[in-house]
Amino acid sequence: MFHSGGTQQPRRQLHITKSHGKAAFPLARNVTQQQQTNQSHTEAQPKVPKTPESESEQNHMAYMMTQAGSSVQDWKANLKLPSPDTRLQTEDVTATKGNEFEDYFLKRELLMGIYEKGFEHPSPIQEESIPIALTGRDILARAKNGTGKTAAFCIPALEKIDQNKNAIQVLILVPTRELALQTSQVCKELAKHLSIQVMATTGGTSLKDDIMRLYQPVHLLVGTPGRVLDLSRKGVCNLKECLMLVMDEADKLLSPEFQPLIEQLIKFLSLDRQILLFSATFPVTVKSFKEKFLQKPYIINLMDELTLKGITQYYAFVEERQKVQCLNTLFSKLQINQSIIFCNSVNRVELLAKKITELGYSCFYIHAKMLQSHRNRVFHDFKNGACRNLVSSDLFTRGIDIQAVNVVINFDFPKNTETYLHRVGRSGRFGHLGLAVNLITYEDQFNLYRIEQELRTEIKPIPPLIDQAIYCR
Repeated sequence: MFHSGGTQQPRRQLHITKSHGKAAFPLARNVTQQQQTNQSHTEAQPKVPKTPESESEQNHMAYMMTQAGSSVQDWKANLKLPSPDTRLQTEDVTATKGNEFEDYFLKRELLMGIYEKGFEHPSPIQEESIPIALTGRDILARAKNGTGKTAAFCIPALEKIDQNKNAIQVLILVPTRELALQTSQVCKELAKHLSIQVMATTGGTSLKDDIMRLYQPVHLLVGTPGRVLDLSRKGVCNLKECLMLVMDEADKLLSPEFQPLIEQLIKFLSLDRQILLFSATFPVTVKSFKEKFLQKPYIINLMDELTLKGITQYYAFVEERQKVQCLNTLFSKLQINQSIIFCNSVNRVELLAKKITELGYSCFYIHAKMLQSHRNRVFHDFKNGACRNLVSSDLFTRGIDIQAVNVVINFDFPKNTETYLHRVGRSGRFGHLGLAVNLITYEDQFNLYRIEQELRTEIKPIPPLIDQAIYCR
C-alpha cells in the first residue's frame, strides 16, 4: 500500500554561518588573537589566574556555540522522514526549475514539517505559487488535479501566520466536507513543529462544538462557505485580522450554489486581504469575481493540456444490463490497489455497492445524503486502506487525495467535461500512473466524443489485455 523585512537591529561586528537564510549563529571569538592585540596593555600587569567560575562559564559557552553550529548542519539528519515513494512519476510533477523548499526562506520548523510529510522538492505549481504568495499578491492559479495544489497554498499560509497573535489569520474555503477535513489534516501535519492552531468547520456537524472551539486560539480556519458564514454572522468567528483567503476548487466555489455566500463572507475579512484562487478548471464565472475582488492578480496556468500524463483512458461499449458483469470482469483482470467507481445518482451508488458485495468483493460506498458521521468514517477507513473499492457519487470528485487509488471506473459516464476531468483525476495522483475505464452505452456516445474533443485527449477502446505497466509502476 502506498501512502503516498523584519525589524532592523543595531549593527554588530559578528562572524556568522548561514543556512539558506535561516537562523545564523555567532562564532566564538578568537581569544588568542584578541589577547595578542592587547598584549601591550597587559604585559605590565600581573596575570590573573582563571577562577573555577569563569572557566566553567567559558566551557558552557563553548558547548552552546558548538551545539548551535551543529544544529545548523544536522537538523535535516534528525528528521523522521517517511519511506521514499519509488513509483514512476510523470512530467506533471517532475518538470520543475530545480528549486528547493529551502530557497523560499521558510521557517525552520515549517521546513521540518514539509520534509517529514514526505515532500522532497517543490512541484511545478508549488514553484510558481509559493514565492508569489509570500509577497502578499493575489493569485489566480490553474493546475491539473493531483499536482500539489494543496501544499502550494498551505505552505505560504502557514509561513505568514504570526504564532503569537491569537486571531484567525488565514481562511481556506473548500466546497465539500471531506475536502475540508483532508486540507485541515495536511495543514496540521505541515505545522506539526509550529505553534499554529488549525480548525476545520463544516455543515453537518455540531454548531455548538464549533462555537466552543472558536473560543480557543485558532490561527488557520478551513471550512465550507455556509458554515463559516453562519459562524461569522453570529459574531463567533472573527475574521477582522484574516489577511489571507484561499479558495480551493475555486470554480465550484464560484458556482451559483456558493458564490453569493462567498461574496457575503468576504465582507467580514480585512480590507488588506490577499486572495488566492486554485482550481483545475476556471469557467467564465471566475472572470467577474476576479474583476470585483482581486487586485492585479498574478496568473498561473500550467494547463497546456487538461488530463494528467500518467492516466491511460479506455472505454468499453456495453448495454446497461451488461455493466455489472463487465465490472466483475474488470475486477478479475486488473491489478487494483484501490479503485473508485462513480455513479450518476445516489440510488445507483447504493445498488451498485450491494451488487459488488454480492460478487464477493470488499466495497464501501459514499454519497451526499449519508449521515456526516458515516461519511467521515467511510472516508477515513478507505483512505487508510481498510477496503479496496469505493462506489461514489460526484461528491468524491473534488480534490480528494488518496495515493493508493490507481483505477477509476465510470460505471455511469458523466454528463459534462469538468466532472469527467475531476473523476479521472482521482487516480494518478502526484505524477503517478493510473487507469480510467468508462462503461459506455449507446446514449453516451455523443458525450464521449464531445469530452474527447474538449479535453483534447484520446479515450481508446479497451483491449482484451491491459498491460499492468501502464498503471502499476
